[in-house]
Amino acid sequence: MNTTIKTLAVGCALAAGAAFAQEAAPATEAAAEGWAFTPGEGISFDEQPIVTAEFGLAFDSKYMTYGVIDGKDPIVTPSATATFFDWVYFSVEAIFDTTKGNGKRGEYGNRAGRYTTLDAIVGGAHDFDLGETLGALSVDFNYIYEYIPTHRHVGDGCPDTQYLNLELSLGDLWLEPTFAVERDLMMDDGTYFNFNIGHTFTLVGDDEEQVVTFKPSVGQGFGNAHRNKAYLGKDKEGLMDTTIMGELEWAINDWLSLGAYVAYYDYWFDRRLRDGARDHNGEWGCSEDKSWNVVGGVALTATF
Repeated sequence: MNTTIKTLAVGCALAAGAAFAQEAAPATEAAAEGWAFTPGEGISFDEQPIVTAEFGLAFDSKYMTYGVIDGKDPIVTPSATATFFDWVYFSVEAIFDTTKGNGKRGEYGNRAGRYTTLDAIVGGAHDFDLGETLGALSVDFNYIYEYIPTHRHVGDGCPDTQYLNLELSLGDLWLEPTFAVERDLMMDDGTYFNFNIGHTFTLVGDDEEQVVTFKPSVGQGFGNAHRNKAYLGKDKEGLMDTTIMGELEWAINDWLSLGAYVAYYDYWFDRRLRDGARDHNGEWGCSEDKSWNVVGGVALTATF
């Protein structure tokens, strides 16, 4: 992140220098005026994006993975991302537990206030114009190395793992379909698919300036045999979590936004996997033998 901060500083200095040059040296005006820094859009040159920085802080009422509990108590997730030329990005995020143990199996010990996973992410994301009918296709492909500090745990803890992720979305269509694939390269060699549809309604503002939006959506997950065996104890592929979610977002200004969500997770379509979800939730601190969960959260995001 030091590189990001230095880059921002250089960009701001260049923008300031351009403004000074307009008064002190009119002859160099054309060369200097190309640099710009806009909160929410980052640094650009001749209106071409150079770098943006995004910082986030999220709070979730439970730690959920594939629609089942990974921790029954709240978690806090800070994150930071630097994006270059509107294509390549580098991110880091960490999950912090807020309570002792957080209901985890395996005698994890007191992890309250300590990070339990640290993810380093590198990826590429871009929007491609598919024409008037389909609009823009958003493509995001990334690699994640997930570090799990075993010294925080009793015994060997959990091993580190790595992921490959691909997400495709058509956000200009009314149903905003999104298809995602996750491949675990180390821990369980599992593959997970998710398909999601929804629609964003503007509650305050208009199409040009959306101040408050609300998006209801429904998603369906699918896991191969490796993924379902690792998480649900069932050595079979099948339909996993069904998700019904409502998301509210408030654009406070051009560079700061506040989001909130409520989500319902359940295993509707596969009886054996539903039984596995019940067992998993029970082992990981759920007070009732159930396959469903209701969670919520808030997130603050700043973009420079």
